[in-house]
Amino acid sequence: MQSTMRVEVVSGVTSNDLYEHLKSTYEGEEFVKLLHGSSAPRTSHVAGSNYCVMTVYEDRIPRWAIIISVIDNLVKGASGQAVQNLKLMMGLPENMGLQYQHLFP
Repeated sequence: MQSTMRVEVVSGVTSNDLYEHLKSTYEGEEFVKLLHGSSAPRTSHVAGSNYCVMTVYEDRIPRWAIIISVIDNLVKGASGQAVQNLKLMMGLPENMGLQYQHLFP
């Protein structure tokens, strides 16, 4: 699933500032990857995985930014997220069993 979000930033804040904030927020999160530059997230990057891949672009309209994110809504959106949350509640490593893509051709 791809989400494209257009957000208005406060005066003096740039899309690069927003990127840096997201980078610091998700720095320690294994399942969130932030792309930089002109790389666009694609659903093929996350198919069958528990990952969320996102990036930030500067909009052509001043004081606006565009955030694009992709997830596999069957894994990250439902079952993988439930498994990840259960492991956190049980005190287990949240990434246990979720690092691999379990798709068959």
